[in-house]
Amino acid sequence: MSHRQFKERIYSQFARVGHALANDRRLELLDLLAQGPRHVDALSVEMEIPIANVSQHLQVLRNARLVESDRDGTRVIYRLADEGVLRLWLALRSVAESRLAEVRQIVEEFAIEGVKDSTLPRGELRELLGKDEVFLIDVRPTLEYEHGHLPGAVSMPVDELPQRLGELPDDKIIVAYCRGSYCLFADEAVAFLREKGYEANRMEGGWEEWWVEEPPGVELKGTGQPI
Repeated sequence: MSHRQFKERIYSQFARVGHALANDRRLELLDLLAQGPRHVDALSVEMEIPIANVSQHLQVLRNARLVESDRDGTRVIYRLADEGVLRLWLALRSVAESRLAEVRQIVEEFAIEGVKDSTLPRGELRELLGKDEVFLIDVRPTLEYEHGHLPGAVSMPVDELPQRLGELPDDKIIVAYCRGSYCLFADEAVAFLREKGYEANRMEGGWEEWWVEEPPGVELKGTGQPI
């Protein structure tokens, strides 16, 4: 076999992964599946697109071995293949952040009022948690929290905050986190809590970034019920 034949064959395999990633909806699917296994119908509702479209995108990701699936009765459950897929998605995102000015422009365009300069670095959060100086809340949907969460975090979905203010301490900094850097749940929670007079910040990044830096003992394939 010549060098040229080898390169043509091997790079065509790499291109399978590149093709699977070359779609905004498929990247969103990877982002959602990082939170936990999901049924196709749940993904359809979350992404606001038809089930048939979701299934087609998932099939492309599956053919590239980026996701895996199992059956739960008549329904199919999808999950990320392994931690490496999450790292690949975060690496792609990081390159886009550093090379594309449009990313920052979009973030600024959709910034939530009252949250500017509210981000707490993950390293600083670790120190504060060790000193018991913060109250950490996970504002993602409850089922995502049950699949995996930061140590010591309390599940408090953003839409439940108005009814659960009585559970928040007055003598600690409230720190909220959600799915990742481009999830707005934490920003919405911080804006609401600051309006109510709480000292609140959002954690830098979210569940995805924390997981790849310091996995808290939860397998990415997940435990418990699919979302």
